[in-house]
Amino acid sequence: MDYEIQIATLEDKETLRNLLQFYIYDFSEFMDLHFEENGKYGDYPIDEYWTTDPNYPYLIRLNGKTVGVALVKLKNRNSDVYFSIAEFFIAKKYRRVGLGKLVAKDIFDLHKGQWEVYQIDNNKPAQHFWKKVIEEYTDGKFTERIEEGRRTQVFASHDASL
Repeated sequence: MDYEIQIATLEDKETLRNLLQFYIYDFSEFMDLHFEENGKYGDYPIDEYWTTDPNYPYLIRLNGKTVGVALVKLKNRNSDVYFSIAEFFIAKKYRRVGLGKLVAKDIFDLHKGQWEVYQIDNNKPAQHFWKKVIEEYTDGKFTERIEEGRRTQVFASHDASL
């Protein structure tokens, strides 16, 4: 599969903003999200990916065509520093062919260290996808927290220790 994960530049901001409309549309199945009067969803707060460090916006391309987006953040909670997938979107046409799994694993490899990936409770497809990908990526060496409203997988990327 000829795909690439490209860091998005300021010139790509409009493309990211447009792709995130489709992401929000998909996500509206699981949350109470609605179109605004202009027929769009509210804009995702994408500006912080270029104004606040460290954030990593990625465009996903397949055979030269843009097919998705991944947003990664480095977070700091009580002096625990870890990476987190803020958003992950592959257009429906390109799902269920293994692309998402390949991209997710490559993103984990791009950012060495601790990771937390979470899904909201009622998004069962995302829970299934992430648990399967992370289980495969870590050979089962991850922990899972179930908290009110969400499920979180905690692990270290390759070449990083827990």
